[in-house]
Amino acid sequence: MTTEIDKTNGDGPPDAAPVAGDAITAVDPRLLVRQEGFRGYVQEFGRKLRSGELGALPVIVGIAVIWAVYQFKDDAFLSPKNLSDLSILIVGTGLISVGIVFVLLLGEIDLSVGSLSGLAAATMAVLTTRHGVPEGLAVLIALALGAALGALHGFFFAKIGVPAFVVTLAGLLAWNGLMLQVLGTTGTIDLDDDGFVQTLSSHYFSQLIAAYGAATVAVAVFFLAQFLGARRRKAAGIPSRPLSEILVRTAVLAVIAYAAAWRLNEYMGLPLAPVILVVVLLVLDFVVRRTSYGRKVIALGGSVEAARRAGINVVAVRISVFALSGFMAAFGGIMIASRIGSASQQAGTGNLLMEAIAAAVIGGTSLFGGRGSVWSALLGMLVIGSIASGMSLLGVANSVQYMITGAVLLAAVVIDSVSRRTQRSAGRG
Repeated sequence: MTTEIDKTNGDGPPDAAPVAGDAITAVDPRLLVRQEGFRGYVQEFGRKLRSGELGALPVIVGIAVIWAVYQFKDDAFLSPKNLSDLSILIVGTGLISVGIVFVLLLGEIDLSVGSLSGLAAATMAVLTTRHGVPEGLAVLIALALGAALGALHGFFFAKIGVPAFVVTLAGLLAWNGLMLQVLGTTGTIDLDDDGFVQTLSSHYFSQLIAAYGAATVAVAVFFLAQFLGARRRKAAGIPSRPLSEILVRTAVLAVIAYAAAWRLNEYMGLPLAPVILVVVLLVLDFVVRRTSYGRKVIALGGSVEAARRAGINVVAVRISVFALSGFMAAFGGIMIASRIGSASQQAGTGNLLMEAIAAAVIGGTSLFGGRGSVWSALLGMLVIGSIASGMSLLGVANSVQYMITGAVLLAAVVIDSVSRRTQRSAGRG
C-alpha cells in the first residue's frame, strides 16, 4: 500500500491550494477579539459605524434632538404631566407595533393590524356591555380572536402561498366590515369608568417608591443581563464586554430611569399602562434573543431556503408569527379603547396602521427581514408620539405632523438601506 505524502509541512490540509506569500487573508470582524477597556470600546464602536452597524444610535439621537427642540419652543413639553400623558399615549400603538416587528423580521408585512385592533376592542365592549360577560373573560376572548384571525392570515400565506400583502389587505377590509357589524347601529360603546379595562390606562401608582422601585428593578435587570451575558461569552472564549463598560452602560440607564421616575412622581406617579408595555417588551425580547423560536424567526428573515434546509418548519413558524401579530393587534386595540374610554366605528382606522408600521421601521427594524429588535417599537413610538405631542403643544396642524412623520420614516428607511449596503461592502451582509 502506498501512502500519499503530505506536502503542507503541517500548516494545512493536504489538498489546500497554494497561497501567495503577499496575499491578504480576509477575516470576519466578528471573530476579532477587541482590546479590553474604553480604548477597545471606542475602536469597536468606530468599526461598527464604518461597517454600517448603527443599531439604535440614529433613533436615540433623533429622540434627543426632537425633545431638545420642542423643549426650547415650549418648556411644557418636558413637564411631568406631558411626559406622563406621552407614556400612556404610545402604549396601544406600541403594542401593535411589537407584532409588526415580528412580521418584519420575516421580511413580510401585515396590513390587517389596524382593523384587527378595532375588531378586538368592539368584541370586548359588546361582550361586556350587551351580554354581561365579565371584563376579564371578554378581554381573553378578544385576544384569542385576534390570534385566531392572525393565524388564518398566516395559513393562507404560508400554506396556500398567497402573498402576505394580499392576504392582510383582504383582512384589513374584511375585519373592518366585521367590526362595523359587531358594533351595530350604536356606533360607539362606552366602557365602564370603574371597570377593569378602563383601569389599565387610568391607574397610577401614586406612591413614590413605585416609580423609583421600577427604575431600580430595570437597572438591576439590565446589569445582571449584561454581566451574565459577558461571563458566558468569556467562558466560551469569544469577545465580551469588560466590566468597566457594563458599569458605564448601567450608569447611563440609571440616570435616564431615575430621571423619568422623578418626573412621573412630580405628577401623579407611575402609570400602569407603560409598565404593561415594558413587561411585554421584556418577555418578547427574551423570546427573540434567547429562545430557539426567536432564532428561527430571524433565520427565516435572512434566508427562507437556508432555514428550510436547516430543518426549520417554515410553515409553522410563519403561521405562529402572524398569530402573534394578530394577538398583539388585539392587545393594542384593547389598550387604545381603555385610554379613550370607548370602542367606536373609528377604532383601528385613520393613521393607526401607518403609525404602527412606521414605529417599527423608525425604531430600527429592517424592512428587508432578519434584523431588528422588539425595543424598536418603543423607540419608534417615542419618536412618533413626541412629534405628535410637540405639535399639539405648539398648535401645529395635523397635516404638518403627517409630513414630518413621513419624512422621519423615509429617513429611517434610507438609513436602513445604506446600512445594509455598507455591511455588504464590509463582508457582513
